[in-house]
Amino acid sequence: MDTQGHRNIDPADQWVLDPETGSYVLRIDPEQPPSPSVSAQGGRRERREQQGTRSAPSNPSDAPNRASRRKAKPRKSRKKKILVWTAASVGFVLVAGSIGGYLVYQHFNNNITTVDVGDAGNKNVTADGPVNILVIGTDSREGLGKEYGDAGSVGHADTTILFHVSKDRTNATALSIPRDLITNIPDCPTKQKDGSTKVVAASQKVRFNESLGQEGRDPGCTMRAVKALTGVSVDHFMMANFTAVKDLSTAVGGVDICLAKPINDPKSHLDLGKGHHKVSGDDALAFVRTRHAVGFGGDLDRIKLQQQFLGSMIRQMKSGDTLTSPSKLWKLANAATKALTVDSAIGSISKLSDLAKDLSAVDTKNITFATVPVIDNPADGKVHKTVILDPTKAQQVFSMVKGDISLTAVAKKPGTPDASKAPDRLSGSKAPASQVRVKVFNGSGVTGAAQDTINWLQNNKAVNRSTNGGNAPAGTAATTTLVYAPNQADQARALAAMMGLPASALQPGTADAAAKANMTLTLGKDFKGAGTPIAAPTSAPEGIQKVVADDKSVCAK
Repeated sequence: MDTQGHRNIDPADQWVLDPETGSYVLRIDPEQPPSPSVSAQGGRRERREQQGTRSAPSNPSDAPNRASRRKAKPRKSRKKKILVWTAASVGFVLVAGSIGGYLVYQHFNNNITTVDVGDAGNKNVTADGPVNILVIGTDSREGLGKEYGDAGSVGHADTTILFHVSKDRTNATALSIPRDLITNIPDCPTKQKDGSTKVVAASQKVRFNESLGQEGRDPGCTMRAVKALTGVSVDHFMMANFTAVKDLSTAVGGVDICLAKPINDPKSHLDLGKGHHKVSGDDALAFVRTRHAVGFGGDLDRIKLQQQFLGSMIRQMKSGDTLTSPSKLWKLANAATKALTVDSAIGSISKLSDLAKDLSAVDTKNITFATVPVIDNPADGKVHKTVILDPTKAQQVFSMVKGDISLTAVAKKPGTPDASKAPDRLSGSKAPASQVRVKVFNGSGVTGAAQDTINWLQNNKAVNRSTNGGNAPAGTAATTTLVYAPNQADQARALAAMMGLPASALQPGTADAAAKANMTLTLGKDFKGAGTPIAAPTSAPEGIQKVVADDKSVCAK
C-alpha cells in the first residue's frame, strides 16, 4: 500500500488476456480495461484478479485450479512479451539524447514532446532506403538543481550524433559532431506558438552547438546545419537533456564502464577508481560529462567516453536481463518517452514503434561509433579551443555515409551489390604518374578549382604533365568527367585512383590519341576540393577515431 492507501501494483503483473485476440496485452491503468477490444466481462474478471477475488467461486473445490491457471498465464505471456519488446525496440539509447521507440501503448503518448521542423525533415516514418536520425543532447540543466550550474540555459547542441542506418539494415554508423566545431549555420525557419514562422538569420564561422537554442533556434535548425556541413539529409531528430542519462541508466539497472586510471573531476562530480564500474543516475551523468580528467581535457576526449557509455548501454538494453524483465522495460518506457522530444512526423508511440521495428534488425557488432575528423583551428593560435573539419578525411567520411558504406566490414545480404568491387573501367594496369597527361577544365562553379587541382596533382602526386584549360567550354557541369582515348586507359585509371573518381566519370573514346595528347578532365559540381575523392571510399580513412558498439575492451584513459 502507498501512503494514500492505494494499492501498489507491479507493472509486470498488469498483463491480461484479450479474449478477442487470444493474446496478452498490457493494461496501463489498473482501473481501466486493457483496450477497447476487451469485453466488459473480461475486463471485470481481470480487475478482480488484480485487486483480489472479493466473492467466493461458484465451485469452491475448483478454486485451487483457477488460481493455478491464473499464475500460469503470466509465464506463458512472457515469451510473447519478449518477442513484442524485441521487435518494438531499437535497442539504442544515446547519451544526453536517446533513440527510443520502445513501446506501443497509447499511455506513453503524453510523455512525448514534438517540434514541427517543416521541410527540414522527412514526413515518412520509415523508408525503403537508408535512414538518418539526428540525436541531440542538450546542455539544459532543467530539473537537475543548482549543483550542475547554468540552470537558466536554453540548452545548446552539447552532444550531437548523426545516426545512419544502412538501406539493407545490416549496419549503422553513429557519427559524433564536436560541439566546438567551427562551421556555418544556415538560415532557419522556425515555427512559433501562434502558428507563424520566424526565420532565424544565418551565422558564419561559429561553434556548431549554437545551431540549437541560440537566437531561438530549434532542432530543425540543427538538422539544417548538419545537412549543410555533411551533405547528408536528415530524416528525423530525437532530443533529450541531461536528466535522460540519469533516468535511463537507472532504469536499465546500471551501465558498465571502464577506467584505465582513477578519475576525480570536481567539475563533473565524477570520483571513481581505476577498473570496471557499473554506473547509474548521478554517476552516469558525471561519466558522460567529464572531460578535464581524461586525455587532453577537451571535448574530443569526452566524446570517447560517451561512445564507450553508449556501446555499453546498447549491450545492456539488448541483453536478456532487460528484454525478459517487464518491470525494467516499463521503467525504460517511462524514462525514454519522458526524455524524448522528437519531430512531429514521429511524434507518437505508434510511429516510434514503426520506426523501431524498421531499425531493430541492426546487429550490435555492426554499429560503429565514429567522430567527424577534425583538426585544431589555426585561428586559435597556441590555445586550442575550437576545431575545424579535416579537409580531406572529413569529406571521405561524409561520402561514405552518403554512399551508404559502412565504416567497418559488414557481411552483405544475399543479392546486395558489392560496392567495393571495382568496375571494369577502373580495373587493370595504371600508368606511372610521370606519364599521365591531362588538361583540367573548371565546370564546378568554384573559382580557381582547376588551378588548385593542378597544383595538387603536381605537388602531391607528381603528375607534372598537367595543364590548366580554364573554364569548361560548356559552362557549369553537373558531374566530373574524364574523357580519354583507348590507348590512354592506363593513364585514366591512374588519375581516377589518385582523385577518387567513380567509374561513371570515365568516358572512353573510340579512336586512339596521338602519343603526347592530353586527356580531358572537367570538374563538375560534385567536385569537393583538390585531393578530396569524388567517389565514396570503400573503407574508412586511416587514423579516424572509431569503435564498434560491442567492443567491451574500451577503457577511458
